Amino acid sequence: MRAQVLKRQGPAEGRPLELQDIPSPEPGPGGVLLEISACGVCHTDLHIVEGDLPLHKVPLIPGHEIVGRVVAMGSGVEGISVGQRVGVAWLHKTCGECRFCRRGQENLCERARFTGWDVDGGFAEYAVAVADFVYPLPGGLPDEKAAPLLCAGIVGYRALKRAIHGKEPGRLGLYGFGASAHIAIQIARYLGWEVYVFTRSPQNKALARELGAAWVGEAQDRPPEPLDAAVIYAPAGWIVPEALKSLDKGGRLSLAGIHMTPIPEMPYSFLYHEREVVSVANATRDDAHELLRYAVEIPIETEVTPFPLDAANEALLRLK
Repeated sequence: MRAQVLKRQGPAEGRPLELQDIPSPEPGPGGVLLEISACGVCHTDLHIVEGDLPLHKVPLIPGHEIVGRVVAMGSGVEGISVGQRVGVAWLHKTCGECRFCRRGQENLCERARFTGWDVDGGFAEYAVAVADFVYPLPGGLPDEKAAPLLCAGIVGYRALKRAIHGKEPGRLGLYGFGASAHIAIQIARYLGWEVYVFTRSPQNKALARELGAAWVGEAQDRPPEPLDAAVIYAPAGWIVPEALKSLDKGGRLSLAGIHMTPIPEMPYSFLYHEREVVSVANATRDDAHELLRYAVEIPIETEVTPFPLDAANEALLRLK
């Protein structure tokens, strides 16, 4: 099969991925083999390729927003059939035994393995996955438009949940308006929140307005009214104090990224009056199922730019 392989981390400008012909993988017990039709490109892929995150496997096939059809199954697989269209997300598998798994926090599993980091991912023609961690995909959604739901959607949704949990719908700020935020705004508005978007890109500002943002500005701007909750989707630590300045008393700020540049020193007054800052780590299978239900109910529309497999380096540069 053809695959984009990372052997050495480096800037995306240096085209670190190499297109190679390698043997197709085979599913083991409890596993499935997928013929891949689409794989999203995520900021986490960029962080892995460029070295912001350490390599866990060398060589590595990145990619963890995989859409494909099951073409073979290992022993012991139930509830999945050959020919079925499924999605594969960041969480490849968990141990099911550690204290976090036992209390329903499998996203914090001490022995978790991740797609496109600990195991080969979807920048290829085929990939193997654990059957218990694949997701049947709803019909009516083209493969390339389903792919972003599998990380930008799932993790972005968890970040949104962490921000608004236990709150009545009010004013929500979204900092950065890329893949995750353009999905999150659709869910937030469906749940009754008034959404304020902070982004530098003129193109993203226009998209935010098109998707119903009540106000659009930049991170250093103050919104017309204080925010009840906010999510930072951009991996930029300098935004944290800016977001806290715009957060109302008792507000909660959720940090969505797996990686963030250093957060600058700031006065305690930015946090005072019971403002909260919470991080987001990975996501659970329940998050995935909830997100996919919303994808049908709302329905969620994703904005995508397709690239062929041999242009994966160009896709990373475009993302950067």
